[in-house]
Amino acid sequence: SILLKKSVNPNEDESSHSCFLLLQKSKKCPFPKGVLFILGTEFCERFSYYGMRAILVMYLTQRLDFSRDTATVLFHSFTALCYIMPLFGAILADSYFGRYKVILYLSVVYLAGNVIMAVTAITPPFWLGPVVALTLIGIGTGGIKPCVCAFGGDQFNPGQTKQVDQFFSVFYLSINVGSFLSTLLTPLLRGTS
Repeated sequence: SILLKKSVNPNEDESSHSCFLLLQKSKKCPFPKGVLFILGTEFCERFSYYGMRAILVMYLTQRLDFSRDTATVLFHSFTALCYIMPLFGAILADSYFGRYKVILYLSVVYLAGNVIMAVTAITPPFWLGPVVALTLIGIGTGGIKPCVCAFGGDQFNPGQTKQVDQFFSVFYLSINVGSFLSTLLTPLLRGTS
């Protein structure tokens, strides 16, 4: 994407670096444009993940008629996958593809999981679609988790330490606000349908 710098290269010629700094100073926002996209995407990703997770056991038991025990096993297996996948996402990013490509490819996997989950929620109940969707969502969300934060930091130049500090504060705020709002709103929205 044009808005996102893949990384800060110390060997860039000085004129392009000066132009970048001049563009940043002329704007009111202290962050590079790509950072705003990262913050918004992270908010939406956390909203989606925690919103789906807030009603997952209800969906598995009421819509798919899984027993409470089976739904609990699926819920915890899904959660475990989400928290083991960051190891693989970090290895893929650091050793093979880089953060940008891992985020891009695994976001597509994550999106596919969300689409499958949405489609299977409106079709006649069958267990396979949601299980495949949860697997894809777990791989996607877990795989990008270690990359997004570091990728956001990559958008800044070495002298922008104050802006980097501000970014990480806003980054974690966006995660927590997205998580909180979705956990609060999703059950309410579900109840109105």
